Amino acid sequence: MIRFMDIQTKAEGIIRLALTEDLGALGDVTTEALVDEDARGSARIIAKSGLIVCGQSVAAKVFELAQPGSQYTPMVEDGKEVSSGQTIGQVSGSLRSILKGERTALNFLCHMCGIATLTRRLVEKASSSEIQIMDTRKTHPGIRDLEKYAVMVGGGKNHRRGLYDGVIIKDNHIAAAGGIREAVTFVRNAVGERFPIEVETGTLEDVRQALDSKADIIMLDNMNPETIRKAVEIIGGRAKIEVSGGVRPDNLADFLIPGVDAISIGFITMSAPAADISLELDKF
Repeated sequence: MIRFMDIQTKAEGIIRLALTEDLGALGDVTTEALVDEDARGSARIIAKSGLIVCGQSVAAKVFELAQPGSQYTPMVEDGKEVSSGQTIGQVSGSLRSILKGERTALNFLCHMCGIATLTRRLVEKASSSEIQIMDTRKTHPGIRDLEKYAVMVGGGKNHRRGLYDGVIIKDNHIAAAGGIREAVTFVRNAVGERFPIEVETGTLEDVRQALDSKADIIMLDNMNPETIRKAVEIIGGRAKIEVSGGVRPDNLADFLIPGVDAISIGFITMSAPAADISLELDKF
C-alpha cells in the first residue's frame, strides 16, 4: 500500500520524464522569447468542476523541478471535495517556471483528481453495503504509483501492487498448470503461507474446484449478477469473494450482492474522465 507521504518521492522519476518530454533539448521556446529571465509571477490552480483533490505534492514537485525557487502552496488537502471555481493551489516564483510547468502539473492533477473523483463516487454508491471498491493492475505504464494513490485518496482500496506482492491464479496460469487443483497445489507448495491464494473462476464448476482446492479468495470473473448470487451460495463463507469484470459506474448497483467482499474495477484507473482544472496567472 502506498503511504500518502511517499507519493512525491515515488513520482519524481516520472515527473522528470514528463518535463523532459515537454521541454525537450531547447526548453520552452515561446516563454523564453516572451518572458524576461528575472520576471516573477504568481498563479492559481482552479477547479472548473466539482472534484476530489488529488496530487498536490506532485504538482509542487513539477514546479520545483521546472525551475528551483518556485513555491507551490496547496489550498486544499488531498482527499477533500471542492466545487467549481474553487482555488485548490497557488504557485509563485519565476514566471518562466510557472509557464514551463503549467501543462505538466495540470496533466498530473487532471488525471489524479479524475481517478480520485470517480473512485469516491463509486465508494459512495457502495456505501449501503460492506463491499470494498478496489483497483486492478490495469494502469497506465509508468504511473501506477500515482493512479493507485489516487484510488486511495478517493476512498478505494488497492489490490496487489504488481506480480511480486500477491498471488492470483488466472485463466492462463490454470491452462499452463493443467487445471485449478494443479495450479493451487503448485503455488501453495512454492509460496507456503506468505500470500493468500486467489483463484480466478469463470463458471460455477470453476468455483467448486477452487473451493475444493482450499483457495483463500475466489474471483468471480465476468459473471452476471444471477450467477454471482449462485456462486455466493455455493461458497457459503468458506472463502473471500471478489467480483471482477463487466462492472462499470453505470451498473455497479447490480453487483452489490450480499456475500461479496470486494469489487475490482479496471475502469477506475484506465478510463476515469480527467478532471477539469486550469491555471490562471494573477500577476506578473
